[in-house]
Amino acid sequence: MKNAPIIFIISLCMGLVIASVSMSAAPVFDNRLYAELLSKYVKKGVVNYGGFKKEENKFNAYLNLFESADTEKMSEKERFAFYINAYNAWTIKLILSGYPGIKSIKDMGSFFTSPWNKKICRIHGKILTLDDIENRILRKEFKDPRVHFAIVCASKGCPDLSSMPYQASTINKQLDAAVRAFVNNRKKNYIIADTLYISKIFKWFSQDFSNDIVAFFNRYAAETFKEKISAESGNIKIKYLDYDWSLNGY
Repeated sequence: MKNAPIIFIISLCMGLVIASVSMSAAPVFDNRLYAELLSKYVKKGVVNYGGFKKEENKFNAYLNLFESADTEKMSEKERFAFYINAYNAWTIKLILSGYPGIKSIKDMGSFFTSPWNKKICRIHGKILTLDDIENRILRKEFKDPRVHFAIVCASKGCPDLSSMPYQASTINKQLDAAVRAFVNNRKKNYIIADTLYISKIFKWFSQDFSNDIVAFFNRYAAETFKEKISAESGNIKIKYLDYDWSLNGY
């Protein structure tokens, strides 16, 4: 078998290539538990916190995965999806820690600490706050205004919580869908005559939208809504609606 060594080397190389491809194709972070719970307990943005409470052990098992996750091994899109899911999941956990008996996420704060500044998020050997994830990581590192329609602070004034986790492979489509759903929700944004009434999200984070809210709406508004905005171009006034902090569930 003169060619045996050559055949062995070729087989070995092919095996290494296949193994390498398999490893690179494998998800860096496993969202299967979260996906299962979201599909069961989030319907059209309404969260069944009682359902999450009944399966809190399973939910805790998912949250525990964040502690051992190595974000340094993730691609940029994987990290982006990872921290969006982390924000939303740990927000649910915060609500569960006081549920039932709370009517708003604000009930989870105190005179000294807001709910967003509580150190509850255990991620990669660190204990972070929701504010850390939103402002120090998501906004600072990724600089994508669409994130404001993906992260959900458990309130009716927020965008709807997605019934599926964010994934690196689909994150751009998911973010665009989240923006369009929020922008075109007539309970959150609408126009009357020359006045555009919009969510306070656009006021609180105006710099993330390059201080040009109208341009952002022109990009994502549905056809009729967009036409009404364009008709008032140059004369449009903006008013911010009161934010509904009541719980986005039951």
